[in-house]
Amino acid sequence: MATAWFVLAVGSERQHGGNDGYDDNPAVHYSWDSTVPQHGNLATGDVIALWDKKSLIGISIIERIETGRAVKLSYFHEDCGRADFKALKTGDLRWWCNQCRIRFAEPGQREKEVTTYRSHHGRAWQNLQGRLSGRDIRALCDKPTSQHSMRPAQWERVRAALLDVGAIVSVDTADGARAVIRGGRRRATVKVRNGQDAFRRQLLAEQGEICAFSGPTPVSVLEAAHLYSFAESGEHHEYGGLLLRRDLHRLFDLGDITVDPTTDRLDVREDIRAYPLYSELHGKSLQLVIRAQHRVWLGAHWDLHRGTVRH
Repeated sequence: MATAWFVLAVGSERQHGGNDGYDDNPAVHYSWDSTVPQHGNLATGDVIALWDKKSLIGISIIERIETGRAVKLSYFHEDCGRADFKALKTGDLRWWCNQCRIRFAEPGQREKEVTTYRSHHGRAWQNLQGRLSGRDIRALCDKPTSQHSMRPAQWERVRAALLDVGAIVSVDTADGARAVIRGGRRRATVKVRNGQDAFRRQLLAEQGEICAFSGPTPVSVLEAAHLYSFAESGEHHEYGGLLLRRDLHRLFDLGDITVDPTTDRLDVREDIRAYPLYSELHGKSLQLVIRAQHRVWLGAHWDLHRGTVRH
């Protein structure tokens, strides 16, 4: 079953005093580190749903996850060694330990080296402020009584709950956020991509005999182009591909042709524009309407080959 991740982004409402929190911008990115349970289980292509304990903020699809290393400063009550405390608004002893049930003056400090994570998910962000309550969200989680800041849930149930309250779910997929045709590789005279024929048939059924870059094209020269590295994932992601003419597929794989994710227009590298056949494609719009998931993959391809530079 496809997975959606409910992640807490409590901002100024945060009461737990064990660390300094994270610099989250819910519509753009979410940060965490290796001290957080489930920290290594989120993946590119997963649905991420941010909430603030009271209600849903919004949902999106993870475009990429940035990792790093840092020294984290954490705080604890020196009497019991626990980090389960909160700030009080009055009095000289301005901290309350939930473990010891007493007030105290200042917490102790300690440093720890951690792996840091930041999801980038701005391209498919959908603001759904308040469409699900905190109670609704807890009930949807695989473990409703969990107190963790990252909680998995079945995407199909989350999607159904949003539709029940009248939300238009623009990050929807037919069979889940990361529906795949079983792929991988098997040993033959050469390496063969398992599932590739099924992947191409699926794209032909959905998109017709149309090259996404150049328009109507004989089916014999249309190829199923992955918008990500199949070699790395070994999976054929639903809405992770477009039909491309054979030569355009090759140029796309090389990064000589990319799609600007903010305009859905083709960007042909300058030296390739010396060829009239490809020059006429520069600046043209895609030949079909794409989904949010397509835009996430195309955005990652753009970032890899163009970054913020427009050619």
